[in-house]
Amino acid sequence: MRVGTFVLAAQFPGQGPGEALHRAVRSTEVAEESGLDSVWLAEHHFVPYGVCPSAVTLAALLLGRTRRIRVGTAVSVLSTQHPVTLGEQAALLHLTSGGRFTLGVGRGGPWVDLEVFGEGLEAYEKGFPESLELLLDWLTKPRVAGSGPRYGFREVAVVPRADEPLGADDSESPGGPEVVVACTSPKTVRLAAQHGLPMLLGMHCGDEEKAEMVSLWRSAALAAGRSPESVRDVGHVSAGVAQIADRAEDAVETLVKAMPGWLRQGLDAHVTVDGRHRVMRDPVAYTELLCGLHPVGPPRLAADRLAATAERTGITRFALLAEGSGDLATTEENVARLGTDVLPLLT
Repeated sequence: MRVGTFVLAAQFPGQGPGEALHRAVRSTEVAEESGLDSVWLAEHHFVPYGVCPSAVTLAALLLGRTRRIRVGTAVSVLSTQHPVTLGEQAALLHLTSGGRFTLGVGRGGPWVDLEVFGEGLEAYEKGFPESLELLLDWLTKPRVAGSGPRYGFREVAVVPRADEPLGADDSESPGGPEVVVACTSPKTVRLAAQHGLPMLLGMHCGDEEKAEMVSLWRSAALAAGRSPESVRDVGHVSAGVAQIADRAEDAVETLVKAMPGWLRQGLDAHVTVDGRHRVMRDPVAYTELLCGLHPVGPPRLAADRLAATAERTGITRFALLAEGSGDLATTEENVARLGTDVLPLLT
């Protein structure tokens, strides 16, 4: 079982973005100190839901601040950036961190970001497969040319090569950074499976829905010619929420008091690029849903819920939002208890 944190750098009501980013950095340091496996960083633009606009930039800082823990993006949005640029950054972080970087990618949403960065709605609606293919080419080949409808350019050398040996000893295994794909629909599940890439599944999904997506991924990967061994051993990631307290009601109360205000402020700030109608979840009901799905409560309950998800879905990697209280000290304690109180119950 590999347990990590999911860091949104959420700006709660009454806070500034600097406070949210400081909490993101500090919680990562505590995650490493507490023995957690990884930290996963989200990126958003123009909204207080999350104030990190570049997950790879924050990942670079955190890889420099840490020595053991893996740092991943969850996700870097391919609809608003050039896949070659992202591939260069991923290779740089992979090589300089000794292989501790994971690149999570997704297509994002139909937000005004597409207008600001000049990519347009088509990049979101049709461009993701081409962008993903170009990114994977950049991470695995010595020379790459762009030949698709969105990206066309002459062949160029890939520098630095992501699949170079990680150290002076050539016996160290090359291979490039792990790439994970955020999947929210059967179409993206099949796309990830076609490339043999692990999925990142959202915290709004219950175990039954995640199990169905894993089953679809397996059948699609086998149909695409992937070996049974690679299909069996792939490391999908389940996103969730975690709040550890001695009593379940105290953990739930912490989140129900803090998260709805952040969700209401953050989600309501999203603006669509084309004026399409959006339906926002009820923040209180959504918080209560998350508390019922994920490890929110005493350590034993938290461990049992993680173990149950693993048994029902086959997923053994977790990215858990631990900043739901909005408070730095409470977040630090929560992350520390995941490592000291919950992890030992899972081994």
